[in-house]
Amino acid sequence: MQTAQRENAWGLIPLIIFIGLFLGAGLITKDFTFLPLNVAAMIGVIVALVMNPKERFSHKVEVFARKAGHPNIILMMLIFLLAGAFSQTAEAMGGVSSIVNLGLSLIPQHYLIVGIFIICMFISVSMGTSVGTVAAIAPVGFGISEATEIPAALAMATVVGGAMFGDNLSMISDTTIAAVRTQKTKMADKFKVNFRIVVPGALMTLVILWWLTHGTQMNETATYDYNIIKVIPYLFVLILAILGINVIIVLISGILLSGVIGLIDGSFGMAGFLTAASKGIVAMEDIAIIALLIGGMIGLVEYYGGVRWLLNYVKQRIHSRRGAEFGIAGLVSLADISTANNTISIIMAGPLAKDIADEYNIDARKSASILDIFGSAFQGVLPYSPQLIAAAGVADISPMMLLPYSIYPLMLALCGIVAILFNLPRLHTK
Repeated sequence: MQTAQRENAWGLIPLIIFIGLFLGAGLITKDFTFLPLNVAAMIGVIVALVMNPKERFSHKVEVFARKAGHPNIILMMLIFLLAGAFSQTAEAMGGVSSIVNLGLSLIPQHYLIVGIFIICMFISVSMGTSVGTVAAIAPVGFGISEATEIPAALAMATVVGGAMFGDNLSMISDTTIAAVRTQKTKMADKFKVNFRIVVPGALMTLVILWWLTHGTQMNETATYDYNIIKVIPYLFVLILAILGINVIIVLISGILLSGVIGLIDGSFGMAGFLTAASKGIVAMEDIAIIALLIGGMIGLVEYYGGVRWLLNYVKQRIHSRRGAEFGIAGLVSLADISTANNTISIIMAGPLAKDIADEYNIDARKSASILDIFGSAFQGVLPYSPQLIAAAGVADISPMMLLPYSIYPLMLALCGIVAILFNLPRLHTK
């Protein structure tokens, strides 16, 4: 009860320091990897622990541990780790290359960029990772740009756009997981609402890409080898998730299916399978620990009254449900601009968004969709985001060159704005 009654702007200091350090270090050094996000989060935690010296330090540590160990945070961490294991085992089994080559073998040459966007959409929805999709498809997109007159910046921006489509929608994306867990709704329900909002943007992007590149021909022909069996784990995971099966069961099933296929066809032995699963888990450990640190830090910020002050500040400027939805969009957008990490931004803004959604009777499916949409939209246009940096690096160009061609992220934001303005989609109370 004490936490709920407090209201103090000074309570936001740890959060401000966390964001300010990360963003400031990146702007000053022009390298947003200079200060690792986990270090910035740890500094924020330390600041939170040393604040209010009149209170017992052991009690503040207890508050941090209790909030960091909240069931939502722990479950989120488990899902992150399982998602990493699935992604890596499926890739080691040869699933990514099969999906890529299957798509390329089916794309007519004069629809190359449109096809690349569609491939990235499918792969990112299946893999649940935009960075992984960029890593897998950017070399293909760059190769196409070299073999045609298509600008490398357009090809790379298209890859990023398709990757953000899946990052926003995938059942196993860490952004979807974070949005669903913080808003206390179901994966399948959020997917259905989110899908209805963003599909017009994806269709408009396809039209624009076709208009920009129609008539383009490859200078040489190539053949692409694929094994349809190796695509099955991705389809299996996608179908189970859409059916509403518990995400932990879905991911475990995907890991086992990928392992069985890989063991049968000789892609790896048992040791290789276990190594791939371990590698995927390790790859997600950082984001899991960051989620824990931020969860505990936000808990202390809440304990000091910062969350209540911020909520009241936002609420004083909200006079309608539409305004509340724009408030949620603004919170996650600001957090993503500050951290260049849409998952972390959702984890940061999620608890505040949930309070606002409850106050203004916003459907949890809609608030989760808004968080994911605006987090992903800004992530796709920040020149210091990992996605743009990775794509630009493949083509050896500046991330800034991708911005004029960042079509889908802009369409994604536009779809979110339209959905808020016109209260779309119309949702029935469950």
